[in-house]
Amino acid sequence: MKRKLVWIVFLVVMAIPAKPGNVITLVDVRYTLSCDLSQPGEVNKAWDHLHSLATLQGIVNREAPQLYIKFVEESGVCIDEYWWSKYRQPHQWLAGKDTLLLNTILETIAFYKDRINGVVVYDPAVASTSNVASAVAGIENLMAVRYDPSPGSLYSQVVEQGLHLPVKVWLVHPDGTSLFTGKGTIPDTNLPSTGSVKNDPYIWFREKYMKTGKCNTEYAAYYIDQYWKKRPTAAVRNHHTLSNHDFFVARKAFFFDLSPWGDEPATDDLSQPTGTDLQTLQSLLQCAYEQNKGEKFCYIGGFPSWAFKYTQHAGGKHEDVATEWEFSKIISAYNAFKDADAIAYGALANASFWQHFPLKKKYKQPWTSKKELQQRGYLSEDGKVNVNNRNFIIFYVGDYDASSWITQRTPSLWDDPNRGKVPLMWCISPVLQERVPMVLHNFRQTATPNDYFAAADNGAGYLMPGMLQEPRPLSGFKSGLDAWAKHCKKYYDTWGLTITGFVIDGFAPGLDKNGLDCYASFSPNGIVPQKVPLTLLHGNMPVLRADWDINDPDPAKAARLIVERIKARPVPFHWFRNILKSPTWYKQVVTELKKLDPTIELLDAPAFFELYRIYLRENPQAAAGFIEGK
Repeated sequence: MKRKLVWIVFLVVMAIPAKPGNVITLVDVRYTLSCDLSQPGEVNKAWDHLHSLATLQGIVNREAPQLYIKFVEESGVCIDEYWWSKYRQPHQWLAGKDTLLLNTILETIAFYKDRINGVVVYDPAVASTSNVASAVAGIENLMAVRYDPSPGSLYSQVVEQGLHLPVKVWLVHPDGTSLFTGKGTIPDTNLPSTGSVKNDPYIWFREKYMKTGKCNTEYAAYYIDQYWKKRPTAAVRNHHTLSNHDFFVARKAFFFDLSPWGDEPATDDLSQPTGTDLQTLQSLLQCAYEQNKGEKFCYIGGFPSWAFKYTQHAGGKHEDVATEWEFSKIISAYNAFKDADAIAYGALANASFWQHFPLKKKYKQPWTSKKELQQRGYLSEDGKVNVNNRNFIIFYVGDYDASSWITQRTPSLWDDPNRGKVPLMWCISPVLQERVPMVLHNFRQTATPNDYFAAADNGAGYLMPGMLQEPRPLSGFKSGLDAWAKHCKKYYDTWGLTITGFVIDGFAPGLDKNGLDCYASFSPNGIVPQKVPLTLLHGNMPVLRADWDINDPDPAKAARLIVERIKARPVPFHWFRNILKSPTWYKQVVTELKKLDPTIELLDAPAFFELYRIYLRENPQAAAGFIEGK
């Protein structure tokens, strides 16, 4: 009840009729989360309302923050209300801004109808047209609407009756028959059909919008299409991820939902020739690469919708992580990375609004010195590492390579009252500043001396850097390492980052000399890849091979696993990856470790990596990568 009262207090209902641009409007669409997903009509309502609203929001918020929605909930907390309330406080960004509550989606559309050129109508029988509609909406300033002339549908209310918005683009014939059939010639082109009704709309979009330069190929969105309606309960209720569309509509991005596998038909399009999805995916990525002239990276929001498609969960033959890695490998070959809105916490709302949040120019972080390490007893007077049978550990506090994950989990993890009790290396992708700058800013403003920040996998975005090295499999393009270094350096400089906490090599080649040189140019204080020797000093950059994931919810069991692993390794420096663990969990693990083995010590990130660098200099075999070990 208190949250509801706070929200109402913050609303300033205007005494005179409000106009778009004068106020921030708010609309609550959490009612869609209560739709009965066993009823087709209710499924359509949940889908249609969010899709049309997200495309409208992207256009309205393109130049300035104006339309805000309440949608995402996590563990009883309305995440959108949480962030809104934080920045409505005195002296914060939204303090004192005039706001107006809009009660329904129709009221919202009516309020902003003069801000759009009309609508793009898509085909309920061809799932992929929903994604193409989002892309067209952003480029043509249109709202996406699913064709459905039944009484009470959103289409009937905004197109056929009521608002009578003009249809500017039809992705279905006006009589409801399909425009894309998977046969003959792709509409508006001279190209033969791919043989797939799913893929033809993407090729149509590529020809009409990408090759002509109308699409902003620096941004792409990989979200599930309206196939979601067939299995709406396969994941959490909000994982149609329609609320994520607004940012990419605002940026005039291209949208897709395609399988990365070339050895089987896509699980949602079994009649297609094997590998058609992959061919289309590569053609879109290649077009983006060419439009970006190989100099800029394509920012892809989203993640394989593995609970719905393309994996063993949906009748395919591939596992979840394998699908994640295959997709990552492919996009990396074309100079693209992902902001990984993965299932569970994949929904994100209002990124088109928050993109306007004013960040500081620099967020600096201190490093340590030999003198400080000596004072703390880690270096002897002559500057040598004072190991004395001690083992030093560092936790990779993750996974924060996704705007949606970090935004949803801030209340339960960052706000934990035990944060600051033990040193933690928070590994956050700095590219998240594009969609959720307010989250990253909040972390820095409220950090304790025990909170230190490094980059998440694999720098400023999740790709597999081995695919940037020549010769480049799949694409055959020139090296992308210089472009990656330039891309990452900008973000690392802004956030004061010098460590890359984890490098997922996955199905890609490991880092060679050129790849290591690339990382040394922007991550000089350390990296933790998978496909490297156990220990390595590359120039002056310490390299430590990634080790075990420790995610047992029981701190005592987690501590026993850490002790077991440390005993098996021949070096005194150890890295462990943890996913969405609370500061309370880390504090309890450290307490358990002290009981089991008091020689194990958790270090802050600067001390860990600086001591490791000095250790490598003192041990030539370790520095050269010759130390054997698990």
